[in-house]
Amino acid sequence: MVFRDSETLASSQEPASLKILIAGGFGSGKTTLVGSVSEVRPFRTEESLSDRSVGVDSTAGVEAKRTTTVAMDFGRITLSPRLALYLFGTPGQDRFWFMWDELMRGALGAVVLADTRRLPDSFPVIDHFEQRGTPFVVAVNCFDGAPRYLPEEVSDALELSPSVPVVLCDARDRESTKYVLTTLVTHVLTAKAHAH
Repeated sequence: MVFRDSETLASSQEPASLKILIAGGFGSGKTTLVGSVSEVRPFRTEESLSDRSVGVDSTAGVEAKRTTTVAMDFGRITLSPRLALYLFGTPGQDRFWFMWDELMRGALGAVVLADTRRLPDSFPVIDHFEQRGTPFVVAVNCFDGAPRYLPEEVSDALELSPSVPVVLCDARDRESTKYVLTTLVTHVLTAKAHAH
């Protein structure tokens, strides 16, 4: 499968497929987001949390979590006759981050899914993409009962560049997830246009 970069997409009249990474801390809702929007049955590599993860994976703030992604999630959504997005959800635990660089190959950009109950978990994810020059947006997954903040407040808390979009979302909701994805695609294409 060949993924187009944003410059090729902007100049081509042929249908394009773009690769998007969905990343975030442990329990931020990455698997849920991919599943909510995928038009094909999503591929998941979830395993039950076991006694072996005690002391390794902190479940503070997400005590009800019973499973975790150990490799990746995969889904696809067609946004228009000319554009299909292939979604690759990354594992959240830092011990699996060695896979991230491989998953990033050929990606247009990334969605950093943030959880206000565990906002500091977003810092290493954001650092990872900033260090590699990977464009990204931050999507704040509005969990039931979690503290609510304005996008500007989250941007300030995460010390983001003003150019990085921050949106609120519900990873369970297809339309909300589509909005996050279109925000990322628009962000990347706009940045490329201004760079030329």
